[in-house]
Amino acid sequence: MVISVLGVDLGKNVCSVVGLDASGAVVMRRKTRRETLIALAEKLPPCIVGMEACCGAHHLGRVFAAHGHDVRLMSPEYVRPYIKAQKNDDRDAEGIAEAATRPTMRFVELKSQDQLDMQTLHRSRDRLVGERTALINQLRAILLERGMVAPQGKRKLEQFLSVLMDEQGGAGLSPRMIVLVADARAQWAELDRRISAFDAEFVRWVKENEEARRLTTIPGVGAIVASALVAAVGQAESFERGRDLAAWLGLVPRQFTTGGKPKLPGISKRGNKYLRKQLIHGARAALPYVAERDTPLGRWAKALMSRAHHNVAVVAFANKLARIAWAVLRRGERFAATGMPGAA
Repeated sequence: MVISVLGVDLGKNVCSVVGLDASGAVVMRRKTRRETLIALAEKLPPCIVGMEACCGAHHLGRVFAAHGHDVRLMSPEYVRPYIKAQKNDDRDAEGIAEAATRPTMRFVELKSQDQLDMQTLHRSRDRLVGERTALINQLRAILLERGMVAPQGKRKLEQFLSVLMDEQGGAGLSPRMIVLVADARAQWAELDRRISAFDAEFVRWVKENEEARRLTTIPGVGAIVASALVAAVGQAESFERGRDLAAWLGLVPRQFTTGGKPKLPGISKRGNKYLRKQLIHGARAALPYVAERDTPLGRWAKALMSRAHHNVAVVAFANKLARIAWAVLRRGERFAATGMPGAA
């Protein structure tokens, strides 16, 4: 029995494994625990190992790669068409094995432990930012129910609460609400401290990482965007061109073409939602500054702003930043305002 392709349907404790020979016929089916799966990797001769890019896949992928196997991680949505009727774990593993052999399949780059650590930090920070936003919205609702309309903006709300609680002693609020608002302010301060600690860690990591340092030379790309990009795509070897990275991030229009008539509605919003959001925030902050500069990128941005809605221009600029980031990562060069945009 010679196995050429091994399809693995991952589970928390038990995994389903299907082996295919060189002709594509199934020669092995079994269920195994993760520990046994690692032992199986040591015994098998080098072969193609296909898995869905889900929780735990990168760890097992590094284990298989250490034993000489060709690890191919795939998005679950790309595997789904290869799974036949009457879905079960064995059929899933068989579909994964078949999908791994397709020449047009798109694979996920195997991430290092350092990349996974950085992605975990970003997800933890995003969770804290969400908690802070929910807390601020609740504070606004509490005040509005008592006839107090707080000004728009996080810092303005902070100043409003400082005047209300510290100078006016909570005038207009009941004793219970004074205690509750004071507790919410304390939670807010603690969340700010924890988020600032994550930001400081991102800055430290970027200073130590050569690829991330090069990315920060791009307008609108700071420590958060640079560290998130390197953690998500590494050196961007999975993408043949900059437009592929922009499409993976969902920064290109959705396409619906039939009968030779193309229709391009809004952006697809596919891929990494967090990274797309951060790129758009960076583009929104940098676009006015870049449009004032007499550089190829500045002239392009100025012309774009003159003919498109501001939000459309921001997303288009984020698309441009993603393409420039791909060029910086693949070429191993710093961003040059006079030359790089034309090549990206």
